[in-house]
Amino acid sequence: MPRRLSHIRVAQFISRFYFLTILSVKYCDNIQVVYNVITYRCQNILASAYHMITDIRNIKFFSNIKFLPLRLVFLLVMIISVVPEIIAKPGDKILNRPYADLKPWHLGFSVGMHVQDLSFTHNGLMTDDGEKWVAEVPSFSPGFCVNVLASLRLHKYLDLRLTPGMYFGSKGVVMQDALGDKLNRQDVKSAYVVVPLDLKISGDRMRNVRPYVSAGAMATFDVSKKRTEPLLFNSSDAYLCVGLGADFYLPFFKLNPEIKFCFGLTDILHHERPDLTDDPESFKMTQALSKVKSNMVVLTFYFE
Repeated sequence: MPRRLSHIRVAQFISRFYFLTILSVKYCDNIQVVYNVITYRCQNILASAYHMITDIRNIKFFSNIKFLPLRLVFLLVMIISVVPEIIAKPGDKILNRPYADLKPWHLGFSVGMHVQDLSFTHNGLMTDDGEKWVAEVPSFSPGFCVNVLASLRLHKYLDLRLTPGMYFGSKGVVMQDALGDKLNRQDVKSAYVVVPLDLKISGDRMRNVRPYVSAGAMATFDVSKKRTEPLLFNSSDAYLCVGLGADFYLPFFKLNPEIKFCFGLTDILHHERPDLTDDPESFKMTQALSKVKSNMVVLTFYFE
């Protein structure tokens, strides 16, 4: 009966081949290059070697010689193919994950930080008491954000990304009388459920780095508990987003640091405040504003 080659024997063949190849290059100065080259080539040859050997397993000639010459041929071919990489210049780099961008789908997650800001438009209202109230956000408090990533490849240079997640943050609003010394502070805490949809436009890959820009829109829903405050904001909002970043191709995953600028599109201020009917001192702060828009700057690290 012809001798059949099992999966175990194929694994033994590959492991022996890998071990002997390392021994053959152990005196090379750039051992990291050798390690990366051997690992990459062994991964690619594993499937093809197995199919090739199993296709000829019923041939009596190869059964009689017990595949020893075939193993030696494979070993010789691999050593010869590794030599050009071994003698490469010390500054040369091996391409990590060379086929990562050819996949139709990419999944991952991201963590990062962000700062929230508010843009106030005042109407110049003068109260009966001669007060003119203005509002601003004098300082920024960094918040935390976490997202999941689903990316669809549209073209060599285009990807459509959906990155739903959560943004946790706060902003301090200072309201003061521009003509007097009255001052009021309000701490606005938020927990946003965000649904960004971006078009990622990538450049050409340069070794293990690929720059890109992104543009898209983001819907947000504030799920934090609302309290009665002088200024009350809507729970939902929409943003126009533009960003830039770079893909860094690492041996086991792709890291994408990105900075994104988000500009609010809607007026988020509650102008009708029946809950402040009995508190005219607080309501006049809302009356002094014609509209309020939200803005964000987001620094994100994607892992794919």
